[in-house]
Amino acid sequence: MGQLDLPLRPPVVASCLARRPRRPQRARPAPCQQAVQLVIAFPAKPRRHRPINPHAAANALALQHRDIAKTVAGNISRRTGHPREDLEQIAMLGILQAARRYSPERGSFRPYARTYANGEVYHYLRDKGFLIKVPASWRELHARGQKLLRLGLPAGELPQTLEISAERWEEIAAACNQRVVAIHLVETEE
Repeated sequence: MGQLDLPLRPPVVASCLARRPRRPQRARPAPCQQAVQLVIAFPAKPRRHRPINPHAAANALALQHRDIAKTVAGNISRRTGHPREDLEQIAMLGILQAARRYSPERGSFRPYARTYANGEVYHYLRDKGFLIKVPASWRELHARGQKLLRLGLPAGELPQTLEISAERWEEIAAACNQRVVAIHLVETEE
């Protein structure tokens, strides 16, 4: 009995083993010439001249005029009793807004920025300054009364000086002296 001789490896198709013919090698230029050729072949793309932060110049202008925010905040804080630091931050937002909208044709920057800073602070006080809505005339009377008290006027003479009744002054003072108080609830064990 004869056995069949089987090949140990499967036959390989000739097309899989075929190699591409090699291209003839070009002579490589010296390293200096190669760099020059690359620059000529791939010229640098023109850079877009766009600043990283489009508001960088306006921000720098606003930072140079921080003293305006301090002045505006100090003036309004003395009249309203709101914390100066909070009003200073709000005034700085107004100065930033002014710096972004400013163009030199408008004149000097300082009066322009001061207008924006005052406006931003007054808008804040109008919208979020009091817990309850208090009429502007009451806020004005309260601010005048507080100033007179700081100047040394006795509290009993204040309604007469402001030309209002004592009951009306008590009502105005109660409405304008509302403050936010944090309440911490403590759990008790029973």
